[in-house]
Amino acid sequence: MDDLDRNILAQLSQDARLSVAVLARRVKVARSTVQARLERLENTGAIAGYTVRLGDGARINRIRATVLLTLESRSLPGILTRLKQIPQVERVHTTSGRVDLLLQLATSTTGELDEILDRIGAIDGVKTSESLIHLGTKLDRAL
Repeated sequence: MDDLDRNILAQLSQDARLSVAVLARRVKVARSTVQARLERLENTGAIAGYTVRLGDGARINRIRATVLLTLESRSLPGILTRLKQIPQVERVHTTSGRVDLLLQLATSTTGELDEILDRIGAIDGVKTSESLIHLGTKLDRAL
């Protein structure tokens, strides 16, 4: 990946709806060059897809929480199977350090969040859990 690829990705991260023509003007290369670069970035997996990034207006009625889980040895596959069945679990990350998994949840109410946390805590193999409710976002650079 070179500077042109990084520039294309930076432009698309700000607005994934940019046309190839506008993108080419912004990065100062021919449309055919941008098209070829996009195809290569897609084929190599650098671009996994194009999506909508929700703003605060669409997320206003969502309560978000991060859950830190400590697991019993060799319980990860079964726990992942159970977590995939809970639609409120948006993301699951493995971690290094004192916890084994970091989960991101989104619910409509605190009652729903409480019920989901109880379900997660009751999964066989979960030793401990700690939940952190997101109050506000001060910086978001995620692509």
